[in-house]
Amino acid sequence: MRLRSLLTMDLGLELVTGEDELDRFVRWVVTQDLLDPGRYLSGGELVLTGMQWRGGPADSETFVAALARAKVAALATGDARYGAPPDDVVRACRRHRIPLFRVHETVAFATVTERITRDLSTGRAADLSAILDRHRQLVSGAGLGSVLELIERDLGMRCWVMSSTGRVVAGPHQRPPAQVVTDFLSARRLPCVTAAGGRPYSLFAVDEHGTSRAADWVLVFDGDWSDWTEERRALTGELAAVVSLERARHDDRQSAEGRLAEELVQLIVSDAKPAEIVSRLQLTGLGAADSYVAVAAAAEDGLRPRELRALLREILYGRTPAAGVVDGEAIALVPTDQSVLDLVHAALDTLEPGLGDSRLSIGVSGIVDGESLRGAVEEARHARRVAADRRRPACVVGHDELATHMMLLASVPDEVRRMFRLRLLDPLISYDRNNSADLVHTLEIFLETSGSWARSAESLHVHVNTLRYRIARIEELTGRDLSRLADRVDFFLALALR
Repeated sequence: MRLRSLLTMDLGLELVTGEDELDRFVRWVVTQDLLDPGRYLSGGELVLTGMQWRGGPADSETFVAALARAKVAALATGDARYGAPPDDVVRACRRHRIPLFRVHETVAFATVTERITRDLSTGRAADLSAILDRHRQLVSGAGLGSVLELIERDLGMRCWVMSSTGRVVAGPHQRPPAQVVTDFLSARRLPCVTAAGGRPYSLFAVDEHGTSRAADWVLVFDGDWSDWTEERRALTGELAAVVSLERARHDDRQSAEGRLAEELVQLIVSDAKPAEIVSRLQLTGLGAADSYVAVAAAAEDGLRPRELRALLREILYGRTPAAGVVDGEAIALVPTDQSVLDLVHAALDTLEPGLGDSRLSIGVSGIVDGESLRGAVEEARHARRVAADRRRPACVVGHDELATHMMLLASVPDEVRRMFRLRLLDPLISYDRNNSADLVHTLEIFLETSGSWARSAESLHVHVNTLRYRIARIEELTGRDLSRLADRVDFFLALALR
């Protein structure tokens, strides 16, 4: 449901600010009176508040900023305490582009919640309401496949629901070209039309404002949406809401199994004994397996913890992983006797265009039994740190790559690694920047050729005497001696930490 639909209901809601944002979708309704309710929000909510959190004007900025970070759809304030929303609340909403509604004192929050929730559940959409009500009934029973079949049969609109890794969640048997997912992830604006396989496809995000692109699903329609009638365009938004609700219904975080999986991961990274871990495995349904693989994932910017966890489960789809989040790092336990590296590699190849400014690093352990799960998780987390050090948009490292100096570097605290790198390389980087020199690259080549003057000079296309001058300058700036093995090793490690 779009925000503008709220104004047509008989609830007497009054829009205070945010007219330009009324095309946002509402996924749910919640009531919050905490000053910082961010941890209890997942995006797309209409937040109702009696403003019990407001002790003074400064509190409005804190509260509204938390809503903006959580990507809520809008805020609605009740009149009971202050009457109309205070000016500081209005200003904060304008500053953070949060649409603000006023709920009159005669209307109870329970009435607002019940009415909107009912309409969300029935999927109302103007003259398509009858069809969408049948869609809702099908989703509650036969799933999204039947919904898409009905849309194609009744309206001639062929549609697929796909994940960001390229998996077809639901839709016709003949899937669209894989290029449509790449185009969805890399599109500057949505919806968009892509020409894949010689024909047009229209791409719509399922939860554009509430979920990061790399963790979202996409609606792929056969044809160009710019040729559609208004009714068909409206249907895409209602279908996105139905799909979003169906995805939320299958979110294992809300199930007993999902909570047990979270507890299991927390237990493994604590000081629990192997016997206790094996016992807890039985409760999660993974105890019947003979072997496991641990996978760790982290993202720099862009992905929230819940999105990271969902994305890791999507990458491992079909392997029934138990997943949890520890200190911003998602960890999955996969019951398998085979490596999942190829699976992860394939997913990252697809995902990379959608990461934007974020960087995704993943580590994969070797195959272990239940009593060795803690070691496997530690191995996966070390491998992930190695992947992060490679500074690529998306990178995965397996356990077989850990028998190197990089495993040792990954276990060193970030601040120690940063200081080590700065002390050795900063003098050279500054010199290169101020003098248009090439000392850092010269150092790399010199170490790669094991200190061979002739081969280094040849690779750099300079005379040997020029190379000797550069090496002398490096030694002078850093106080190191490149004829000594220990100093060469230090430089090698510092370069690896960039």
